Amino acid sequence: KKAIVWLPQLLGLSLENNLKPTVQWLKGLGVDDSQVKKAIVWQPQILRLSLENNLKPTVQWLKDLGLDGARLAKVIASAPVLLSLSLENNLNRLCSG
Repeated sequence: KKAIVWLPQLLGLSLENNLKPTVQWLKGLGVDDSQVKKAIVWQPQILRLSLENNLKPTVQWLKDLGLDGARLAKVIASAPVLLSLSLENNLNRLCSG
């Protein structure tokens, strides 16, 4: 409900093609139901991002930094904005100084 208030465009997304695959993928990473909910409430635009072109590459970037399992899930839940940042324009610059 809060996510829709923040981003009403979510109402136009397909449950089968957008919402379910993203939530299932997050759960597959070890993010539990409460963490998924928290991430979506704080960063609802992650539901609009492409799994293949945005979310998976960003999570791989986090894994390459050494995050995995419970630590990765905790980062996703506590800083979901990372999932919506561009690798080229934001995240890679963080590491290159």
